[in-house]
Amino acid sequence: MQKIKVFIVDDSAVVRQMMVEILKHDSGIEVIGVASDPLFAMDKMSKAWPDVLILDVEMPRMDGITFLRKLMSTKPIPVIICSSLTEKGAETTLQALSLGAFEVIFKPKVSVKNFLTDTAQSLIATVKAAANVRADRLKPKPVVSLDVSKKLSADAVLPTPTPQAMLQTTESLVAIGTSTGGTQALEQILTRLPRVCPGIVIVQHMPEKFTASFAMRLNQLCEIEVREAQNGDRVLPGLALIAPGGRHMALKRSGATYHVEILDGPLVNRHKPSVDVLFRSVARYAGKNAKGIIMTGMGDDGAKGLREMYDVGSQTFAQDENSCVVFGMPKEAIKLGGVGKVCSLLEFPRIICG
Repeated sequence: MQKIKVFIVDDSAVVRQMMVEILKHDSGIEVIGVASDPLFAMDKMSKAWPDVLILDVEMPRMDGITFLRKLMSTKPIPVIICSSLTEKGAETTLQALSLGAFEVIFKPKVSVKNFLTDTAQSLIATVKAAANVRADRLKPKPVVSLDVSKKLSADAVLPTPTPQAMLQTTESLVAIGTSTGGTQALEQILTRLPRVCPGIVIVQHMPEKFTASFAMRLNQLCEIEVREAQNGDRVLPGLALIAPGGRHMALKRSGATYHVEILDGPLVNRHKPSVDVLFRSVARYAGKNAKGIIMTGMGDDGAKGLREMYDVGSQTFAQDENSCVVFGMPKEAIKLGGVGKVCSLLEFPRIICG
């Protein structure tokens, strides 16, 4: 089997060295080169073109965004972005994702060595997933937490939903879960929604600081209102609430109205926020009044929760493989039998409003 050829561009020698050490332990991956900035990288890559590029966004001489824009306009390649967990880093990373970057690895300001070691398995998995993406899915278009700790289910945050007598209500809502490729996918969906549509609750795998910037950006582009959820926010028509990074979001019900609860707690399926936590709470409190949509992303977060929604009578949908950047999450949901219909990305605006 041919090895996945990886090139690393980062101005930190420690980061470059640690990534090389991590990736060389997988027999299916070969690091063919490293560079401290894009200008050095362009010269080296012209002699040996990689399958996957790992790219820092804050570097001297030429920043990563400029380099990414050049690559995507001439010779698209799967790019994994290295970004700092800062507000500035959040804005830059969202720009990188909108330009067609595959995924983001978030590095803290301190203890980078320990961080990269702790996330070794996730880095390898991300590189392998990126290598399997078709080039045409990397083009800029109107569209993440890494952890290898013990994988917990939604049981760690919420009890299993059980049949219960519920007050009748005509209030409907839509719950969406997504990860890799989801920022662009959500943009394509939400910008196509009219101002009058059901309330929407969303989990997009992102860390703290990033979800607020993402919500603000979408709010500027959409007819509906989009904002990062706060504890107690009502779920209202024409409003999309995005779970804050680093916190779980669950649906609650008071009488005939819905609101969200923002929770701390352990990682669920190695994510916080977790799609399974949201979907389980929607199954419990909304049932037949809800639609569940699972979209592009690695792993299986959301698969069990969508099955729980399906079992209580919710309408459930999965994004099809052809329109996904990564078919992992939808594929796992389909395998569990919790998907009522498989749809292309651009069918979702009609489904949400229907």
